[in-house]
Formats: sequence, C-alpha cells, structure tokens
Amino acid sequence: MSQDTTTASRFEKRREDFDRVAYRFRQNPMSIAGLAIIVALLLIAVFAPWIAPYPQDAGYQREPAVHFDEKFQSPSLTHLFGTDQAGRDILSRVLFGTRLSLQIGAVVLAGAVAIGVPVGLVAGYMGGALGMTLMRITDIFLSVPPLVLALGVSVALEPSLTNAMIAIAIVWWPWYARLTYGEVISVKEETFVEASRGVGASSLRTVFYEILPNVLAPITVKMSLDMGYAILVASALGFLGLGAQPPIPEWGTMVSQGRGYLPAQWWYSTFPGLAIFVTVLGFNFLGDGLRDMFDVEVQ
Repeated sequence: MSQDTTTASRFEKRREDFDRVAYRFRQNPMSIAGLAIIVALLLIAVFAPWIAPYPQDAGYQREPAVHFDEKFQSPSLTHLFGTDQAGRDILSRVLFGTRLSLQIGAVVLAGAVAIGVPVGLVAGYMGGALGMTLMRITDIFLSVPPLVLALGVSVALEPSLTNAMIAIAIVWWPWYARLTYGEVISVKEETFVEASRGVGASSLRTVFYEILPNVLAPITVKMSLDMGYAILVASALGFLGLGAQPPIPEWGTMVSQGRGYLPAQWWYSTFPGLAIFVTVLGFNFLGDGLRDMFDVEVQ
C-alpha cells in the first residue's frame, strides 16, 4: 500500500470519528443549549465595551463614574437592571463582569492543569516511590474541602482578585493530578506504548507523543465542567470579601454589596446572581455534552 493511500485512509478514519462524536453531541439538546450560552458569554465578554449602555460605570480599567443623583433606580428602559448605591448602571457592570469571570475561570484552570497534569503524568508513568509520594501529596490536598482550602489560602494572602485566582488554582490542581494519574495507569500498558518503548523511544517522547494525546479527552471534559465551578468559587470568595475588591465589577462582590439593601433594592443582588447561575449552567450543559461525545467518565 502506498504512502498516499495510507494517509488518505487515516484521514477518512479521523473524519468518521469526528462525524460520530459530533452526532452524539447534536443528539443532546442540553449540549446545544450549553454551547449557545457559552458562545453568547464569549461574545458579551469581547464586545462589552460596545454593548454596555454605560461603559464608564463599569470601572474595568479605571475608577467607575458615580451618579449619586441616580442611585437605587429600579429597572427601567433607561437602566434595564437598575442602578446601585452610587448610581452606576448594573447592566453595564454585569456585562463587564462576564469578561472578568471568564478570565478568572481560564486563568484558574490553566494554572490547575499546568500543575496537576504533569504531576499525574510523572506519577502514573514512573510509578514506584516517586509516584506514590506524588499521589500521597495529592491526597492530602484532596482531603480538605475545596472551598475551605480556598478560604484558608485567601485569608493567608491579601484579599485581591489575583490572590483569589492563586487560591483557587491551588485547590483545583489535585483533581487533575488524580484524573491524569488514573488515565495514564490505564494507557501505559497498551500495545502502542509498548511498541514505542520497543523501538527505543525515550520516556519523554513516549509520554508526550503516545500517552498524553490519549488522556486529553477526559481532561478536556473536566475542564469544561470545572470552568463554571471555578467561577462559582471565585464569586463565593468575592461574596465573602476575600476575592475581587470594590469597585471591580465582579459578580460575587456585587451580590455581596447588594445583600445589605435587600429586599427594597432587590435588583442589585438579583441580576449578578442570575449571571452566575446562567454561566455555571451553561458550562455544565456543555461539559455533559462533551462527556457524552467523547464517551468518557470524569471524577
């Protein structure tokens, strides 16, 4: 068989695999709904400066404007989500908060994957005393409830958005280490890995060219599921005053500020809270769809 024929055959197989998994994704209505929500959130994050009716009220890159003569206006055509105690438009702040929340989730998961996946790869492939030691360290972190550990790290550090992201990444990496470890254990004895060793490939090449590509699917699914939870934990830290600090338009911080004015000014906390709810729901739907599409199980 010629090389061109072999290449065409591989391409055809990959296309059939893609068509099969895409069909699974389309068969799940919640997956489509989740994808639509996430695409909408991404568009809002990108175009927030242009679609926010009062971008100067968001204070994303500078101090927000204040309009004390317009404070606590209820939802209306002028201010669809109402205004806060400083007369700032809540809709504009929620829209800019979308950009901030997605940034938090992306940074947290990037940090967690950057730590957890290499730890799991080394522990699973090398095994022995090194693998056992790395997994016991991982188990120590996993033994503490995630929110409690994040609170402890945040209290130890100065409350800020950056420190909140560091705290959540410290909480999250052990889950990726454990997941990667389990996947590597199940893959490293497969025939194609043995063949790679048999032709004299180095351990580094075997891990990154043979094992890692075959464990990316469950890692990707877990990342899609965890994105919403990372945003939720960041919002919880902001709500408790240990995350983003006012006047940064972070949803959890806005909910915390608005609770002091309930129930009279109900809109202050309600709309940022709904934004958190929709975002977490969207990532959960998308993650469930990806899990069905790749036919994998994640912890």
